[in-house]
Amino acid sequence: MTFEELLARAEALAARGERTVLGVVGSPAAGKTTLARGLAGKLGDRAVVVGMDGFHLAQAELRRLGRMERKGAPDTFDAYGYVHLLRRLKDGKETVYAPEFRREIEEPIAGAVPVPPEVPLVITEGNYLLLDSDPWRDVRGLLDEAWFLAPDEQNRIERLVTRHRRYGRSLVDARRRALGSDQRNADLIASTAQRADLVLDRLPLANFQI
Repeated sequence: MTFEELLARAEALAARGERTVLGVVGSPAAGKTTLARGLAGKLGDRAVVVGMDGFHLAQAELRRLGRMERKGAPDTFDAYGYVHLLRRLKDGKETVYAPEFRREIEEPIAGAVPVPPEVPLVITEGNYLLLDSDPWRDVRGLLDEAWFLAPDEQNRIERLVTRHRRYGRSLVDARRRALGSDQRNADLIASTAQRADLVLDRLPLANFQI
């Protein structure tokens, strides 16, 4: 599908006359944030992007739990908190302040993304929106549509390595992370694609920076 076709589909969700939630799902560096922000940029005040990554556990908590080396795995997020937030967003009766993950400090920031009740479409993006285990399985029922991004794996991995290097990792460390814990997570995420409404293996992202 072209970006224009995806935009038209998102516009139809925003025009339903009630709060709708679109989920954009995929492995690390699949292009989720790029697509979500590209759509929201075109939709203007009709859409807000809320990332699942805002529910990363804090670095101190990951250290306490002994999960620092597994950061990004399903149990390194406050999944119950994310589900609860989606329920509030779906309800659409109040302004909701969602958290946002800041890669430059590797920490989530609370209350960073305001979502007023008059915004018709919430685009939420993340890795585990289609995971069929508690409490993640509740997410799918809160999404009006779910789109799974499945780009060429080699290109995705190279983008992921570039991202890791951009935030201070050496090339060796970046590739170790991308092909290690990140890849284990990616394999799990790939197994959830069948629960999506759309699977996009040719991403129309040429006009957006990944």
